[in-house]
Parts: sequence; C-alpha cells; structure tokens
Amino acid sequence: MPDAHPEIMVPLVGAVQELETIRAEAEKIIGEFAVDVKIGTMIEVPRAALTAGDIAQAADFFSFGTNDLTQMGWGFSRDDVEGAFFWRYLELGIFGVSPFESIDRDGVGRLVRIAVDEGRAARPELHFGVCGEHGGDPESVHFFHEVGLDYVSCSPFRVPVARLEAGRAAIESTGSDSR
Repeated sequence: MPDAHPEIMVPLVGAVQELETIRAEAEKIIGEFAVDVKIGTMIEVPRAALTAGDIAQAADFFSFGTNDLTQMGWGFSRDDVEGAFFWRYLELGIFGVSPFESIDRDGVGRLVRIAVDEGRAARPELHFGVCGEHGGDPESVHFFHEVGLDYVSCSPFRVPVARLEAGRAAIESTGSDSR
C-alpha cells in the first residue's frame, strides 16, 4: 500500500516516560519492516495537557480525546450525570450547554490550548487533532481552529457539519467576507 501512512496512537499517557517506553518497544518492531510509522498519543488526561511540552519530545502527533478529557476535567462521567442531575444544571444556567456536546472553553479548552502551545513550543512540527463528538460540534470546531489544531475527527453522521464549520472557521480567520 504505497499511499498508506500508518500511525500508532497511545492512549491514556500521563507522563513522557510512558510514551518513551512504548515508543522504544514499537520502534524495535517497526524497524523490522520498511515502513514509516508515526507514533503519537491521545491527550485525554489533564496531566498530559499540563506536561505536553515534555510529552511532545516523544510524540509525532497529539490527538485530543476531549470526551475523556471532559470527564476527567469535570470529575464526572456523562453517563453518571445526564440522568441524575445534569438537566437541573442546564435549567439553572450553571451550564449553557452540556460540556460533552460543546467544548468547555474555560476549563477543558484551556487544557487544550496549554497542550498545543507547549507541544508546539517543544516541537514545531508536531501535528494536532481531536477525536470525539466535539469534532462535529460547530462551536467546538471553531475553537479547535482558533487554537491551531490540524484536523477534527468525529462520528460519520457529524462529518458534513464538521467539514462545513471547518471551512467557515478558515474563512473567518482570513477575514474574508464571502457571504
């Protein structure tokens, strides 16, 4: 497959040593084949976002797992709160929208921004993306464009919206008024 570009994404990394260890093992096996494989990590643990400059030294890319990052950042899971009390939080205006549907710019978004800034400072060639339902949410797609992510990934039914909003975000960032 001459056009294939395999990548290995290591989940739940919280310390650079974890990624270094896995990378070393993977490179031993990859070295047996004539193939270029990128090795990166999911940034889905708050500690990973806060130590992204270190983790970047062992990564070719970061992919933000914003569903898990949201759960760990808020300290509750979507499954636990949606049927229990979350409706009341929305009703009282504690949240304007569920942080599982649209990125929480002030909390989880700040973790993403820190990780992008520190990762890019450590390795300017590092690539950044996001995996999960936030990748198909219009407001979230605009935020990810603002912080400099290279791609979004989402479930198939969200792809048309994600593509449209990514295009809008790109046009808006250039100052073009093409409406």
